[in-house]
Amino acid sequence: MRHGGKDKAICIYAYEHYPFWDDLLGRPLPFGGFGENLTTCGLLEADVCIGDIYQLGSAIVQISQPRQPCFKLAARYQYPEMPLKVQETGYTGFYCRVLQRGKVFFNDNMILLQKHPLALTVAFANRVMHHDKDHLDDIERLLSVVELSGSWRSTLEKRRNKPS
Repeated sequence: MRHGGKDKAICIYAYEHYPFWDDLLGRPLPFGGFGENLTTCGLLEADVCIGDIYQLGSAIVQISQPRQPCFKLAARYQYPEMPLKVQETGYTGFYCRVLQRGKVFFNDNMILLQKHPLALTVAFANRVMHHDKDHLDDIERLLSVVELSGSWRSTLEKRRNKPS
């Protein structure tokens, strides 16, 4: 599975968010409708942390960053505000890098193997990236997570280092 480089090898989206979008758009969306490789139950942005390690089938994966919604969602659902709405709700999903390749089957569960000690959630990362963009203490906290993806790290370092 490759979604966009090693830090974005797998895109995961929560089943629990689909009813919201179904209601908003007035029609049921198909699973995989957000471009995710996996639609999961019980793995929400408020609970999953950057750097958490999971077993998925016989593979081992690590949460690397929230997903950033793009224009493709707006085009797919003919709803221009879709990317902004995804950011506002925080229903972004997230990406994983693969630490150990393995086989994954339809009904395999994601089993938490190791919670990251800093416990900075995907929801926290979304808030720092999209809402509290100039909150330097939170930017520093997020940058302290070594496992944060390179692209998010680069964006946050630029924010931190910009002249006031």
